[in-house]
Amino acid sequence: MKIAVCQINPIVGDVRHNTQLICSFIERAKGEGADLVVFPELAVLGYPPRDLLYRPETFGLVEQVLNEEIQTRSQGIGVILGAPVKDSFNRSLYNSALFYRCGSLMGRQDKTLLPTYDVFDERRYFSAARERGIFHFKSFKIGCSICEDIWNDKDYWGELRYEFDPVYEQAVEKGADIIINIAASPYNFGKRSLRADMLGAAARKYGRAIVFVNQVGGNDELVFDGSSLVLDSTGRIVWQGRSFEEDFTVIEFPNKSMSSFQVKEGIECIYDALVLGVRDYIRKVGLSKAVIGISGGIDSAVVAAVAVDALGSENVLGVFMPSRYSSAQSLADSRCLARNLGILLREISIEAVFDTFLKQLNNGKLLQDVAEENLQARIRGNILMFISNKEGHLVLSTGNKSEMAVGYTTLYGDMSGGLSVLGDVFKTTVYELAHYINRRKEVIPQSIISKAPSAELRPNQKDEDSLPPYAVLDSILKAYIEENMSLEKIVAQGFDEYLVKDVINKVDRSEYKRKQAPITLRVSAKAFGSGRRFPIAWRRP
Repeated sequence: MKIAVCQINPIVGDVRHNTQLICSFIERAKGEGADLVVFPELAVLGYPPRDLLYRPETFGLVEQVLNEEIQTRSQGIGVILGAPVKDSFNRSLYNSALFYRCGSLMGRQDKTLLPTYDVFDERRYFSAARERGIFHFKSFKIGCSICEDIWNDKDYWGELRYEFDPVYEQAVEKGADIIINIAASPYNFGKRSLRADMLGAAARKYGRAIVFVNQVGGNDELVFDGSSLVLDSTGRIVWQGRSFEEDFTVIEFPNKSMSSFQVKEGIECIYDALVLGVRDYIRKVGLSKAVIGISGGIDSAVVAAVAVDALGSENVLGVFMPSRYSSAQSLADSRCLARNLGILLREISIEAVFDTFLKQLNNGKLLQDVAEENLQARIRGNILMFISNKEGHLVLSTGNKSEMAVGYTTLYGDMSGGLSVLGDVFKTTVYELAHYINRRKEVIPQSIISKAPSAELRPNQKDEDSLPPYAVLDSILKAYIEENMSLEKIVAQGFDEYLVKDVINKVDRSEYKRKQAPITLRVSAKAFGSGRRFPIAWRRP
């Protein structure tokens, strides 16, 4: 049996576009002699559809394309793909894998394990499968599961995470010859390696080949990396889909290939995830251009480089907005960066507006306090939003996760924008990204990388005037936010107790800011946004 793996990039809600994409891959699979073609979870509607699932017209259109397009295309080939299904008997909604063959629907397997942790909220919408079966195709018994269904191996995790283990039931109790998992598994750093390790353990445990077909693309804050996998019955990876782009292959089973793939993960994965996230967010909301406030600092430089790789230099506008506190070096660095990236750089001084505000609000006096600092940031935010409204550019905000965590940001100022590119990237990782960007030639001027970080909102200002060194700060933040450690455990790692308390207090007090921030591209296991739901008004006991 030859199976075609279709790693596609659907647009959430655009059922007709997704169906055309699916049909084109079905025809390609036929042309390459495949017997069966497999697509990701909820491929017809895109993942995650969220409350689109509550709109009645969604299901009318999904049912129409399934009956009129997909079913018809299954003449001469088997098709497995994901779609939402409303059961006509109990009116429950299911996240389903549908199996078409010879122009007919031959089987349906609903998703059993519905995750509700981190960014997932599937029990809000779906009912769990009542039973787990197999699809019969040619001489094979196929155990088809959906994403989370394969993440419950008690031998791998040391315990059952859910009541049922669908893969065990299909492989052992139902005698499946091959396991197919259709997925929409979002990326975070380390996820690709974890998936490969877990799937390899399952293949070895059951002595079954596994086909893992994952969605690719950016949908709001989530970035799906693809990285689909085919493993033989020994757990060896015999094919690995490209990461962060669509891919297609036809694999014959049983597979006798001697090729073997290794899953490697480094800073390039974070960079590629950010590029895809920016490209797809802007494309899928119907825009094509971005505008960035270029400060001469490393954060805006990295965001500009990401935007150029995502959109092309002709679609990226940089704006340098100096005040009386901006250094000549920042101007020179901004101009050099723009030349290296091939982007247009506008220079718009905020001095006149800043001076007018001071005269109106502060009798012309300079206090050099936080109100004055925030005023400068808000003037810059207004300029960027004016350009956005007038010229149709999406503002990309440039704040990083370290700043967002401790509130070293200005509401309606540097937080203005439609998308936060680095909001899930710690400052120390921003430097790693800068070095990665410069791996072949100097794109980001070395002077930007080597100078001390500064917001340049008062004379001789440095970030370390208000914050610990970023290497220390990021270690504490990672422990508290991503690893959910208590104060006591963080202190036990060797950090000063007063410092840890201060950082934690800053994180907790800044929740109100993060609630008003642009959506943030997620590249870690715990990003600010839908996967971290803390109250604003709360108090420690």
